Amino acid sequence: MLSDTSKDAIRAAYARLKDGLPGFRARASQGRMIAEVAKAFGRQGGVAVIEAPTGTGKSMAYLIAGVEMARFQQKKLLIATATVALQEQLMQRDIPLYLQLNGIEAKVALAKGRGRYLCPRNLRMASSSLNESGQMGLAGFDADLALWAKPPQPRDKQALAKLDRAFDHGEWNGDMDSAPEPVSDLLRPMLTTSAGGCTNRKCGQFMVCPFFIARRAVDDAEIIVANQDLVLADLTMPGEEESAGIQAWGGVILPRPDETLYIFDEGHHVPAKAIDRGAAEVYMTLGARQLSRLGRQVHAAYSLTDKESLGKLSLDRGDQKLQELSAALEELEREIRLGWLPDANEAEPMYRGSLGQLPPAWVAHARLLSAATGEVQRWLQAVRRAVVEMTDGGPTQEALSRELGIALERLEKQARCWRAWSADDPGDAPPLARWVTLGADQQLVCHASAVSAGGMLRTVLWGNASGVLMTSATLSAGGNFRGFADAVGLPDDAVTLSLPSPFDLSLQARLEVPAMRTLPDAREAHAEEVSEWLAAHLDWDAGNLVLFTSRAKLDRVLQKLPIAQVRKVRAQGSLGKSQLVAEHCAEIAAGKGSTLFGLASFGEGLDLPGKLCETVVITQLPFAVPTDPVGATYAEWLESRGRNPFIEVSIPEATRLLTQYCGRLIRNETDSGRIVLLDRRVVTKRYGSGMLRALPPFRQVIER
Repeated sequence: MLSDTSKDAIRAAYARLKDGLPGFRARASQGRMIAEVAKAFGRQGGVAVIEAPTGTGKSMAYLIAGVEMARFQQKKLLIATATVALQEQLMQRDIPLYLQLNGIEAKVALAKGRGRYLCPRNLRMASSSLNESGQMGLAGFDADLALWAKPPQPRDKQALAKLDRAFDHGEWNGDMDSAPEPVSDLLRPMLTTSAGGCTNRKCGQFMVCPFFIARRAVDDAEIIVANQDLVLADLTMPGEEESAGIQAWGGVILPRPDETLYIFDEGHHVPAKAIDRGAAEVYMTLGARQLSRLGRQVHAAYSLTDKESLGKLSLDRGDQKLQELSAALEELEREIRLGWLPDANEAEPMYRGSLGQLPPAWVAHARLLSAATGEVQRWLQAVRRAVVEMTDGGPTQEALSRELGIALERLEKQARCWRAWSADDPGDAPPLARWVTLGADQQLVCHASAVSAGGMLRTVLWGNASGVLMTSATLSAGGNFRGFADAVGLPDDAVTLSLPSPFDLSLQARLEVPAMRTLPDAREAHAEEVSEWLAAHLDWDAGNLVLFTSRAKLDRVLQKLPIAQVRKVRAQGSLGKSQLVAEHCAEIAAGKGSTLFGLASFGEGLDLPGKLCETVVITQLPFAVPTDPVGATYAEWLESRGRNPFIEVSIPEATRLLTQYCGRLIRNETDSGRIVLLDRRVVTKRYGSGMLRALPPFRQVIER
């Protein structure tokens, strides 16, 4: 229950916000959101899922309730976003403004993954490797430990020198996102590191390491902003075991869940990100090649440490373990190639186990691989530990420590896949998806993934966190949260709330469904008709956004448009997203017309107020691709239980995405315009009327 002290503090904070923000307008939806967030955070383990449309002022709503409740309970407030843009908005504008208006001094930190920071050790090694003769690597290096995969370009050498100088002189803090010089794709992985490649306190650069400096700032902070991937990564790391021997989760990188109030903004991304977190894949040919490379690195480790035995294994016995693992990989690959004949007509051939079940022979091999990989992992950990703990191994020791750590990470990825392939599925929960693909290089790739985030989030988040809010402009299908609740395994006592838009959408926007001859199923004919409609009915002298569900259809429509109109199109992929949007805005500001063509990523998070976007065209309903192996396995499981995946999953998710796309049009009280849906299925199919009813209350104009 909320105490009177907490209620008074929240009311006072809201009053200061109203008085301090120029042009502030009280919105009932914002007030309701503040109250519901406070109530959820007021009870241990409380959960709220709040759909808050554009204009609600949700970041200020959750800051008012979240900051006050966290301070009162002496907890950390952790805000997880899906995009860098929202992180920057929170760090640079919303949080400082909130703290300033309320006269609060609080430590705020931005938490990023290790790969977003410079590794000073790797910077030093990369700089040292460019000796005057232009040779790559360091003196005495095994070729496998050379840093440069290919000869560096002059621009890479210049960038390296500039970064080295800037970091050495304290002019750059090592945040790769704010590097003083562009970093190429070749250079970046050389200058950063993963957890496996890091030796932590054993590293001579530990005290100046940007990642650990940032980690210390996170430890001291009261308010932390992070991306959802990092938060989910932390939550799925085994923490310290609790006294009863129960496995605790999280609190390794970020604060402990039971000491934290979590806010997942852009929460509609959480289910997919959580599924990705547990996915595993093994590239068979590459895996065998990496084991061969690992053998040479292990030989270097035994030689460097001058030990006859590491991890209770002699070098010969260790070699034998690696050879056995490599042979087991080859055996499974042979078994798969014997048991599966890919369709030569398929661009990306795939074998998917029905209901996640693979042929018994493949499963038997996966069990052997799981056991063999585990043995090699345990031995390799001892080998790396011996290298790391040497007192003076010089540059070779540092390179070897990094390479062995990275090898251990690769092995863990393989082990995850083999564990998933050989595990039994629980009878009352969806099975894992298990499948094999054949790449363009004819390499077999083995895959495994959960099909729902529910199981994982029930284990690591619900019940472990002090409190959780998930919020977004679109979480439900017309106010029905069942799809989202299933996707995240939402607790039964969670509060779900869909707030009304603060805008008068029936006056500001209309939804048009023109009469069309074709449906999207007739791909070529529909693309032809879409281009005809755009050519004839779009105002090409205004600001427009046209959304597609596939790159192929976007390209087809673009090819069929008259050249004069093509010149006014800025198509996703031709330039970076931010550059395309900047050019679009500049054209509109100059009084010229501009039309953005985009895919799903343009359908959300794009803020084009006023004249920047007066028409949104949605070329077809955003149903998921039916060949997705994760979705297909989940659909099979639902069908096996007498349920209808199209009604339970496909329609609600397409409705949510459609609402998200429609949300690009009205961004403030003065915006107006139209949304045009060029897909007659909302009229001709039984489910269409339900989708139209679930949309915000636009004025609907449907041609018959």
